[in-house]
Amino acid sequence: MLYVPVGFTVNIFASGVSGVRFLALGPGGTVYATQSGSGQIVRLVDANGDGTAESVVPVLTNLSDPSGIAFRGDTLYFSTETAVERLDPGAGAPVTVVAGLPAGGHSTRTFAFGPDNLLYVAAGSSCNVCIEATSDSMRAAVTRFNLDGSGGRIFARGLRNSVGLAFNAGTGEFWANNNDRDNFGDDIPPEHLNILKDGKWYGWPQCYLPGKPNSDVFPNADCSGVEPPALTVQAHSAPLGLTFYVGTKFPAEYQGDAFMTYHGSWNRSVPTGAKVVRIRVQSGRPTAALDFVTGWQLADGSRWGRPVGLVVAADGSLLIADDTGDRIWRVSYGK
Repeated sequence: MLYVPVGFTVNIFASGVSGVRFLALGPGGTVYATQSGSGQIVRLVDANGDGTAESVVPVLTNLSDPSGIAFRGDTLYFSTETAVERLDPGAGAPVTVVAGLPAGGHSTRTFAFGPDNLLYVAAGSSCNVCIEATSDSMRAAVTRFNLDGSGGRIFARGLRNSVGLAFNAGTGEFWANNNDRDNFGDDIPPEHLNILKDGKWYGWPQCYLPGKPNSDVFPNADCSGVEPPALTVQAHSAPLGLTFYVGTKFPAEYQGDAFMTYHGSWNRSVPTGAKVVRIRVQSGRPTAALDFVTGWQLADGSRWGRPVGLVVAADGSLLIADDTGDRIWRVSYGK
């Protein structure tokens, strides 16, 4: 059973969506999803608007580990392990926009379109703590491109594995969560929510916070130049999805807040995560992470689901991809 705050309800929007990862709204508010394991992108059709998809229709198949997905107008963009691609309306096959993303390691590739009409692409590290090869300069970083894939340059670095990317429509600022290192303790280092700034370094691999070196590998690291996170949350929570609430159906106090998924720890002595949190935002800054959807993790630490991607649906509900339960959940408010 899933638990949500009083006044909210949760239902299954779609089931049997194997390994569903990230979600996007297409033309007419139709929901699209990536399925990394099965290598496809699907369209989920709720024809009668009852909050449950009646059909799951393949759009693209035989893809290599698709993850990120977004629409720009009626054009579908998606990421694989090594590229960002585009499917134009009416086209029979996608075209490559950005090629040559580093393969392996943290292999999820996500992206976002900025209010500056540029494309931002995140690639995680190849390891837990290490110095990346010069040839892998896009690793542990967010790289900015023109919309045609040209002009790529590093925008922010020192991000071990930033997966959730979102622009705050109220401020235009670029938010990104970050999965920090493992094997340094149950409660350090914390996971991060950053407001990314051009040219800044966020610490990895030498540091996990300003003044806090990864002392087992870099005991003499200078961490004074680390850009501080906007918010830290429980270590090993594995934050993945991130979206701002842009609907109108949730109570007014939710307007301008964000939601973030915790996929959950894999090697913490007491498992943590496997939930959705509400990020309170005040004066444009995150101030707290509050439980919003819980219940995927049981008291003994076992899990029957793990949330990943998020999207605010056209009807104002919040949709949540669950890649372990193979479902998409829907959270709505009121009757």
